[in-house]
Amino acid sequence: MADIDSPAGHGDEVGAAAEARWTLVVAIVTLFLVGMMGYMSLHWAAMPPVRTETVDPGTLHIAGEFIETNLGTFAEADGSATVRVLANQYSFTPQCIVVPADMPVLFRGTAADVVHGFSISASNVNLMLVPGFVTKLRTRFERTGEYLMPCHEFCGNGHAAMWAHVKVIDRESFMRQSRDAAGKGVSCVQ
Repeated sequence: MADIDSPAGHGDEVGAAAEARWTLVVAIVTLFLVGMMGYMSLHWAAMPPVRTETVDPGTLHIAGEFIETNLGTFAEADGSATVRVLANQYSFTPQCIVVPADMPVLFRGTAADVVHGFSISASNVNLMLVPGFVTKLRTRFERTGEYLMPCHEFCGNGHAAMWAHVKVIDRESFMRQSRDAAGKGVSCVQ
């Protein structure tokens, strides 16, 4: 009985033991997280992600996927659309992009010179275009309309004037324009 009531006895030992256990738990969790972070840093530095696509910025205009005739929006056999975009100081090519509503859309883009970015108002599209790499994003536009697509990465003195337009049209109009374009891609001016 006397041990329970002692003010400086047993209670301090129980508190110290609990504090020591929690300190050990926190130390183990911290060491695990730091070790995991170190392992992943070394793993990603030694082996980049498989999904990374590269492209030579010096030959973009001469050959490959991003030559001028391949830029714009194309209907795919699987019922989706692919948009290819090229960013240069201080413009996007194409300047006006047509995409279908209620249809899967794949954006594929790169930059020829410096880092650019674009976002499309009223959508979830927000991409960074890095020279030497292909950036991809799958999305779907629910409503028709015209939207702005500004460059959101500072790219030089003309950055403020770097805008493009996205025109979302209904699926049937897009498919009709795609057939009429005969493999050239759908554009704002037919």
